[in-house]
Amino acid sequence: MIVQAQTSKSAKPPPPQAPGDGSRYTFKPTLVGSARQFELRDDGLWWSASGKSSLWPYNKIAAVRLSYRPVSMQSRRFRADIENTLGERVTLYSTTWHTLALMSPQDDDYRAFMVALHRRLAEAKPDVVLVSGINPKVHVAGMCLVGLVGIALAGLMIRGLMVGQFTAVLFLAAFAALFGWQIGGFLKRNAPGRYTLDPLPSDLLP
Repeated sequence: MIVQAQTSKSAKPPPPQAPGDGSRYTFKPTLVGSARQFELRDDGLWWSASGKSSLWPYNKIAAVRLSYRPVSMQSRRFRADIENTLGERVTLYSTTWHTLALMSPQDDDYRAFMVALHRRLAEAKPDVVLVSGINPKVHVAGMCLVGLVGIALAGLMIRGLMVGQFTAVLFLAAFAALFGWQIGGFLKRNAPGRYTLDPLPSDLLP
């Protein structure tokens, strides 16, 4: 989601840049609509989305949040939320939509852009707030859910062993392993916290 920002005269479309140098990033967050463009300029972060564009000076960027956000069509999807001092926010994903059945990862370009952005912030605003993971309340709720499901599955497996339903026990054990691997891995990567400008959290970058 992108919050409306005032368009300035300096927020012109970017000139051509060398691909893969980390200075530009483009992706489509949805199948319909235009692509979102981002560029790291000498005077700030330029972005364009849904017919709007703006230039945020690096010293006006207040916070960056990195998180891991898998979806059914792409298990390796990462997200960055960038917020300025006015409370406006732009969001980047490490994937892009191509067709109804194709969402592609852009691991190298996304990583290069985020590394370059943090390098610029280290030079212009070393006190920027750097947040890792998801909202603490959501994380706690997820941990509680995992605990409740684990207790329920353990009870069912014990009962199955007592009555000799070994096939059902094996099925429950497989389900528990899959659930723990998927949900547990998501919660582990997205543990709420803070990170530093160097090094960046490897679990939250492709």
